[in-house]
Formats: sequence, structure tokens, C-alpha cells
Amino acid sequence: MNEAIDTRGEALHAVAAEFQFRGQAVAFVPYGNGHINDTYLVTCNGAGVAVRYILQHINAQVFHSPAAVMQNIERVTAHLRAQFAGEPDHARRALTLIAARDGRNWYEDAQGETWRAYRFIENAHSHETATSAEQAYQAAHAFGCFQQQLASLPAPRLQETIPDFHHTPKRFAALERAIAADVKGRAKHAKPEIDFALAHESITGVLIEASRGADLPERITHNDTKFNNVLLDDATGESLCVVDLDTVMPGLALYDFGDMVRTTTSPAAEDERDLSKVAMQFPLFEALVRGYLSAAGGFLTETEKKFLAFSGKLITFEVGIRFLADYLAGDTYFKIHREGHNLDRCRTQFKLVELIEFEEEKMDRLVESIAG
Repeated sequence: MNEAIDTRGEALHAVAAEFQFRGQAVAFVPYGNGHINDTYLVTCNGAGVAVRYILQHINAQVFHSPAAVMQNIERVTAHLRAQFAGEPDHARRALTLIAARDGRNWYEDAQGETWRAYRFIENAHSHETATSAEQAYQAAHAFGCFQQQLASLPAPRLQETIPDFHHTPKRFAALERAIAADVKGRAKHAKPEIDFALAHESITGVLIEASRGADLPERITHNDTKFNNVLLDDATGESLCVVDLDTVMPGLALYDFGDMVRTTTSPAAEDERDLSKVAMQFPLFEALVRGYLSAAGGFLTETEKKFLAFSGKLITFEVGIRFLADYLAGDTYFKIHREGHNLDRCRTQFKLVELIEFEEEKMDRLVESIAG
């Protein structure tokens, strides 16, 4: 474990004291590398035993209704835990919220900022990139199970924590506005990327149009199925738990599969500057298809299966134009750590789109052979 770093001093201790942790918080370590929320690994001294928790600050600039986010998460985690009840290691297979001292599952501080806490899942880790087909299979199986289990979540409909999150035509329109405004004078530095985006406008509405029919139905989806949002067991390598539930809400099953393709098939980091390292590793795509369909294949429609390969291209493109729009707007949404960081991220996405296009027919044939 990293050396403990108390980066917010007394403020973090004050927040931690508002949750029903076992013992007193003694250390805080920044945890993970998420783009949106601030996350800390908290170690508490519980009667001489170290007990660990995850403490997160919800970014209200992105999630305008943190209460809605938490209400969704309450329902989803409770439903998942019920699904796993009686199974081996059930306590590690779904996130467990830690209640605040006032009984709610979140805490609002004096500045109006919202915090939440989870029990830390020991002996399991997320990984930034998949290093084997088996890892890809495990992650896809986990997200397929996640969708399958939430298909039985009782009404009412989950709240949309970010409306139109994967509405690609609206994301494209936002990019066009950012290009036209060019508030930071950066368009001249991104001309190849802008040209690439504009040349692909025709693909943006494909899934939205298809969803108007019954064969592409609304599902409960995770909507941020990065490979690193699945915990793998340290001992067995099996998928244990899906994490990062802020964007769990109504959506298309294909949004989730598409983001798996985006974040799992290439060995390169999302912000890799050396584009020669970006690749569409076909064996990992095959593992994703097999893992996902092993869990979700029973409830997916034929149309959903038909668009699996296309969804990888679309969601990769969508995320690319989001990075590009944020770069042009002055980096107001995604956290950045260097000049041009969002443009670097955009370039890796667009390179992967090109590689998927090259393999798309082969990908479609593979899906058809597996789906039957």
C-alpha cells in the first residue's frame, strides 16, 4: 500500500467522522485515477484492527443532482446484493454503502458538497489494461451479469443522472458548437481531429434511430464500462464486482458493450501519445463477445447482437468527440494533468476507430458465429 497521504487534512477527518466506520480514521490515500470524482482509501483503527473503506466526493459540476445519483446507487446495490445472497463470497460481489451518522447513505457537508463511502473490497484490484483474453472475458462476463441481474429491478425507472449521456448526435452537436466558438483559439491545433470527426457524422445517429423500434429496447446499463471498473480477484483472476455506479441508469445494452471494446481491446493507455501503441487486438474482442454473451445472451434481442461490433466503433468515436469538445472548450469537464491532455485522449480514440473500421466486417462475422 502507498504511504498514507492526508491531502485535505482536517477536512477529510471531519467528513470521515460523519460515516459509520469501525474505529477512527487514521490515514487517507488518494485512490484510483478517475476523471470526475475525488476518491480516497481510508484506513480506520477498529479495536487494533485495520479496516479500510472508500470515501468519495461527488463532483456536482458533472452530477447536478448528487441525491439522484445516490438514490439510484442505493437501489442498485441493494438489488445486486440480494441477487448474490447465498453465493460463495457474496459480500465481495456487490458494493456495500456505509451509512452516514444521520442514517442516509451519503453525507452533505457545510459547503453543500456530497460524500459517500463504501466498504473496501480486499484482495481484489482493477487493472488499467487487459493483459490476456481471460481478463477480457472475465470483465465482459461481469458487465453482462450486471445487466442481466438488473433486468429484474422493480419499478420505478431509475433516474437519469446525466440526461442523454450516450446520445451521440447531441454529443456531436456539442462538438460543432465548440468548434464554432473556439473560445481558447485551439481549433488550429486540432484540425486533423476536427476533420476526422466531421467526416464521421453519418454514424452518430445509427443506434438512436434503431432504438425507436422494439428490437433495441431500453435497459438498465452501467454506461461507463471501462475495463478498470471491474474488480478481479487477486488469487483466482475471476471477476468479482462491478464498481463506479454513478452513471447506472436507463440506456442501451450496446452502450456498455461498446465501451468495453473501447477500453479493453487496445493495450495503449487512454491518453497514449505514441499512437503506434494503439491496437485493436482481435483475440481480446473475441473474448469480450464470448464473455458478454455468456451472461447477457439469453435476454438480448437479435438486433442488439447485430450491432455489437458497430457499438465499439460508435462509443469510441463518441468518447473521442467528447475529449475533443472539452479540449476546444478549455478543459472544463475532464480532469487534465498536462497541456493538450484531452487532445491526446481524443487522438487515441480516433486511432482506435480507424482500426475498428479496418476489422469491422471480420468482427461482425465473429459475433454472428458466436451468437448463432
